[in-house]
This record gives sequence, C-alpha cells and structure tokens, in this order.
Amino acid sequence: MKALRILVVEDDVTIGGLLAETLEDLGHVVCAVETNAANAVAAAALHHPDLMIVDVGLGEASGVAAVKEILRSGFVPHVFATGDALRDLSLGPEAVLIQKPFRGPDIVHAIERALAAKPARTGVAPAAS
Repeated sequence: MKALRILVVEDDVTIGGLLAETLEDLGHVVCAVETNAANAVAAAALHHPDLMIVDVGLGEASGVAAVKEILRSGFVPHVFATGDALRDLSLGPEAVLIQKPFRGPDIVHAIERALAAKPARTGVAPAAS
C-alpha cells in the first residue's frame, strides 16, 4: 500500500495520538489530528487528505456530520471508528466502520476497504487524467 496522507479526527487526545503513531509506523503521513468537527472540516480543506479516520462521536458534535460536510467538497475515502456497540448508523454506502479498541491489522483492513469503496454519485464528472 502506498503512503497516504491521513486526517485523524478523535476527541480523546490519547487515542488520537496512538492512532497517529500507528499510522506513521505503517508508513503513512498524518497531516493532522483534530479533536472536534469544526477543526476537522478546516483541516480537510487545508490538507486535502487521501483518507480520513473519524470518531463517530466527538462529544460536542457528530463525526458523521463532520464527514458529510467535508464530502460536500468532494469524495475522500473514510473510516469511522466507534467505541460504542455497533449499531444501525446512517453512514452512507461507502463508509467503513471499525470497532474500538482496534489493532494494527484491523486498521490496515479498514483502510483497504475504504480505498476500495466507490463514492456515491455526485453529478460531477471525474477529472480527466
């Protein structure tokens, strides 16, 4: 897997730091670790990450709402993380959900699934290469 620029959004500073460290150990670049939805949206606009790993519940706001806002500017593969029991969440067809606590192989598998996901049709034609 090629190195990715990853945005981590996690309201628990310890978990966010450990996740960033794990991702860097896997050869990725963590462009930002944000703890709230507003900063996550701003960081995504600034850094244009290849992938986002976002906590579902961010305390003051929903990680799901932050991702929906970010995706308005264009699709970014993403992984949602939750410490809650997996429940029926409306995350969208391209979303990948990972249960906390997770280990390195779980993260690798989730990233692979997220990168393989097809974005929902937006009505925007893909850029020619």
